[in-house]
Amino acid sequence: MNITELKSRVEAGELDEQLLKLYGKSQLEMQRFRYSEACDEFAATFPELKDAAVELYSAPGRTEICGNHTDHQHGCVLAAAVDLDAIGIVSYNDGSVIRIKSSGYEMDTVDISDLTPVEAEKGTSASLIRGIAAGCAKYGTRVCGFDAYTTSNVLAGSGLSSSAAFEVLLGTMIDDKADPVAIAKIGQFAENEYFGKKSGLMDQTACAVGGAVFIDFEDIEAPRIETSAFDLAKYGYTMFITDTKGSHADLSDDYSAIPSEMISVAKAMGKEVLRECDEEDFYALVPKLREKCSDRAIIRAGHFFNENKRAAIAAKAIESGSIAFFLDIIRKSGRSSAMWLQNLYSPKEPLAQGITLALAMSEKTLHGAGAYRVHGGGFAGTIQAFVPNELAETYRAAMDRIFGAGSCINLHIRTSGGVKISL
Repeated sequence: MNITELKSRVEAGELDEQLLKLYGKSQLEMQRFRYSEACDEFAATFPELKDAAVELYSAPGRTEICGNHTDHQHGCVLAAAVDLDAIGIVSYNDGSVIRIKSSGYEMDTVDISDLTPVEAEKGTSASLIRGIAAGCAKYGTRVCGFDAYTTSNVLAGSGLSSSAAFEVLLGTMIDDKADPVAIAKIGQFAENEYFGKKSGLMDQTACAVGGAVFIDFEDIEAPRIETSAFDLAKYGYTMFITDTKGSHADLSDDYSAIPSEMISVAKAMGKEVLRECDEEDFYALVPKLREKCSDRAIIRAGHFFNENKRAAIAAKAIESGSIAFFLDIIRKSGRSSAMWLQNLYSPKEPLAQGITLALAMSEKTLHGAGAYRVHGGGFAGTIQAFVPNELAETYRAAMDRIFGAGSCINLHIRTSGGVKISL
């Protein structure tokens, strides 16, 4: 099937069954248009491939549900794939060059005959392409050249992991038969060793596996992963992410301070990370810990111990169908992030408090219903809310009025991770 045939079949509705599974009925027409437009962009980018065979792939973004800043201490997290995704149209060849044109960016051209890290590529999408190819080769996949056009509606800087979605998309395009956890580890490998960012494995795992995903990182090399279906509509709730439009510039120190402070407490207790520490010992040692660690580091360590348990409890609440218990856990997670973790705003910019404002307005609008919390790394960016359906439009309007039209986005949990869309 060439690109003209793919576009024709998309517009004829022959892709509808799979689009419905990925996005739901309400998005069907919009996604048909999106996929058709991607076909046009592929054809315009690679006119020499008009008769070449093409294939179609999708990888979702993810939302963190519970487990705020626990993964880097080998803790537990609860996350989920969402119905915002990166899609790719690919034509394979027997060469050694990968060319990828992503919407809004220049073409990346990577010669995979050399799969060693390139210092000059660090921090670029080219480094991820080379790193994913190298990771797949280590996994045992035969990696060949290909040409691809990709486009993503996973909001950058929103805490929905646009980079992990891209990594999982690449890994799935190279080997769609690989185990999803292997794809996730390949994405982390590329990000750590090639891109130059020492990320954890939560983002890639949620994007690759799909559904609601509980991950226990006690053994960082072999995390325990449990998946479950989580249909919020069944319980009469809608999930929203609100982008407060805060700037992420100059926040690196704030982000890195959290794991470094937690590790300072672990080391003061003779361990490497907080997961190795006993909680009762921690509280008993607080007076002595103050001699070596800052008060904030101790408070943040306390957040870890409680949040680590909450992530596991939230996963059990989903499994048992106890929505009231789940919402209570989410509210407690949000309060802990505010009071213990202290990642609602940067201490360098105490007057810029978009996240705090969004949470305050959520409380005012929902009058005790539902649940809401900081989403992702914090300090700027997004909040997450679980809102009763009867208040959904009221809540969306209230958030959009404050932060701008389109700031409040309704998300659905997607059951599939990275997939090849077959026709």
